[in-house]
Amino acid sequence: MAHLKLSLLGFVLLLLHGPQVQAGCCEVDSMTEAVAGESFLLGCISCKKREEVLASTTVDWFFKPNGQEDFDQIFHYEYPVPFILHDDFEDRLEWQGTMGTSDVQIGAIFIHNVTFNDTGTYRCKFERLLYLPYGDQPVTVTKDVELSVVAVANREMTAVVSEIMMYVTVVLLQLWMIAVLFYCYKKISAESEAREARKALKALNKVVDTKDTCDGVHLE
Repeated sequence: MAHLKLSLLGFVLLLLHGPQVQAGCCEVDSMTEAVAGESFLLGCISCKKREEVLASTTVDWFFKPNGQEDFDQIFHYEYPVPFILHDDFEDRLEWQGTMGTSDVQIGAIFIHNVTFNDTGTYRCKFERLLYLPYGDQPVTVTKDVELSVVAVANREMTAVVSEIMMYVTVVLLQLWMIAVLFYCYKKISAESEAREARKALKALNKVVDTKDTCDGVHLE
């Protein structure tokens, strides 16, 4: 079931990021419970207030185990290269944020093969540079995720309801896309038929005008 949660959350993130799906951005909180031995998606989203403003962004992740006072940097992403910066996370972190552009709004990462030592506080930091007409403007956004690691996933009612709502959302999105495609098809088809009708009427008028001026005799 944990893999199902990851797949569904990954699908939602995929809808939100990528140049080809600029439908909007929604800041969804990360899940906070991981299962030992499995993979876990640390979510972190920072939306721009205005989509039309170009920007470049770097993302840094920090980790503070329970009982430790200071954060250690574990990950850095600067398009298009991710860097793992801590030995405890070597070969276990994978970038799952915005792809194909330096204008990053989703800074999610996978933690593979989760251990109980991964329990603690994770901090996501966006360093964004907005390219504005009157000059570039830096913006910094930080978000914390309190992660707990358990041996077996807890099946709470809220989690069940969340999964059901996610399924419903996916189905509604698909139905909406089908409706939009059908509407566009009908509109294009109607415009095409109207264009052909106008061409036919124009051609008929030319024929009638030609008959009217043929030797000054009107031909029925």
